Amino acid sequence: MSTPTLHYIHDPMCGWCYGAAPLVKAARELLPVQAHGGGMMAGPARRPVTAALRGFVLPHDQSIAQLSGQPFGAAYSDGLLNDTSAVLDSEPPIAAMLAADAVAGRGLDLLARLQTAHYVEGRRIADRAVLEELAAAIGLDREAFATALRAVEGEAVQRHIGQTRALMQRLGVQGFPSFVLEQEGGWHRIEIGPFMGRPADFADWLRGRSA
Repeated sequence: MSTPTLHYIHDPMCGWCYGAAPLVKAARELLPVQAHGGGMMAGPARRPVTAALRGFVLPHDQSIAQLSGQPFGAAYSDGLLNDTSAVLDSEPPIAAMLAADAVAGRGLDLLARLQTAHYVEGRRIADRAVLEELAAAIGLDREAFATALRAVEGEAVQRHIGQTRALMQRLGVQGFPSFVLEQEGGWHRIEIGPFMGRPADFADWLRGRSA
């Protein structure tokens, strides 16, 4: 039996994807995980921080924290979400993941660091300097990463986002995060709601599917 692959359809600016981060970590210990960035806040969908955005986001963040156990920091909720000069843009962090994969196959490692930087530390993860700093923080060569990031910005990352959206349409999935298990030519959507906050149970379920 061939090893299954877990396809992870995500967005770095998606709070529920941050809530699912422990599930991704558990899955990666068992099988290959392929990330597909969907560009939820990319291009015309990028959003400046406003009072209305903060009011919309915070109740969702509270639900995510309760269900997943993931921490949200005051630097995010009281800092970044009150900074009306900030812009939430998915494209740069997705490009950074592609660059980290190109340099060392570590896109998902960087995503985990980006999520903590955003949701706990209140960092602007759409800024190049922040992306380079966080890549270096997980051990990537800063110059190599910067070169790779320049190579994937623009057309390459937009093509990746387009391919992700085409995949979502083909598989009939709409939201972020979505998990789809590819196994022996078949694709199986996973309902992750029951596993939120229960990464060990998710790992057990994956083991059962891979046995």
